[in-house]
Amino acid sequence: MRVSDFDYDLPPELIAQHPLPHRDDSRMMIVERGTGRVRHGLFKEFPDFFAAGDLVVLNDTKVIPARAWGERGGAKIEFLFLEERGPGLWEVLCRPARKLETGDKVRFGPGFEAFVEEVGAEGKRVLRFERPDVRAELETVGYAPLPPYIKRVQEDRRLRTEDLDRYQTVFARREGAIAAPTAGLHFTKELLRTLAARDIGVRRVTLDVGLATFQPVRAEVVTEHRMLEEWYSISPAAARAINAAKTEGRPVAAVGTTVVRTLESAWRDGELRPGRGPTSLFISPGFEFHVVDRLLTNFHLPKSTLLMLVAAFAGHDLIMSVYREAVQERYRFFSYGDCMLII
Repeated sequence: MRVSDFDYDLPPELIAQHPLPHRDDSRMMIVERGTGRVRHGLFKEFPDFFAAGDLVVLNDTKVIPARAWGERGGAKIEFLFLEERGPGLWEVLCRPARKLETGDKVRFGPGFEAFVEEVGAEGKRVLRFERPDVRAELETVGYAPLPPYIKRVQEDRRLRTEDLDRYQTVFARREGAIAAPTAGLHFTKELLRTLAARDIGVRRVTLDVGLATFQPVRAEVVTEHRMLEEWYSISPAAARAINAAKTEGRPVAAVGTTVVRTLESAWRDGELRPGRGPTSLFISPGFEFHVVDRLLTNFHLPKSTLLMLVAAFAGHDLIMSVYREAVQERYRFFSYGDCMLII
């Protein structure tokens, strides 16, 4: 298939710029894979589509306040903190990158300074900070690493608190992501309690969402795309619960594409394997799913790997038709938008 097969027209006003007042107020489209039937509802109805013994799997990664502005020679530079390589040593993306060369000093705030240690491709740099507790400093000066389609005034302190709270799931606990697993943003603690009260199992895995998830597809043919690497972890307890569900024929629902990639990456020799490891799994139409039976997901960008994964799960023609209907019905798109449950 060609990447252009996953394109669709999206009016800009349908790209959600702010979260709704309440997380579970989001609309939810329900799509039946077997029949192609489409219904429209609210995310609050999510538990109604599950029975006792069914399993819902969440990604409990926690987003760090990875977006910050530094100053070099009087010029402001925007940074996205990608990965900690060691104490005080961070790989970053910067814009504009041309202003930073090896040895340059960047000041982020009083006592929070770094030197450029390495210059990489496509705007990447390695910074060495004079203090090792960089994450603690980011809690003070950093902003939520919102995707570029969510427009914010540079360093808008008024919205900083809202975004740091709402661009984070209520069940986040393992710090390390630079983007939120957005299908999980709809959940509230009350809804999780409802699932528990109905004996619907909830298990957690972790995939630290990085550049791979939002990496643009530059190839023209889908199979020519190569995913960047991200790290996942699955506990022995979670693996046992999911394997038991598969053995007993109880459906496993993935909350988000990152959960899908985690579970399918860890499936080997007829079972889900616990542990931590890297994945560069690219799921596109033709992929054979072994673990995931249902999928809750947001509406994704045209020609993205996320849309290709959803099309692989439910069928290309059905998903592209569903997206056209979502536009007609004025659903809210992308990270702060509405969701779709595929059953």
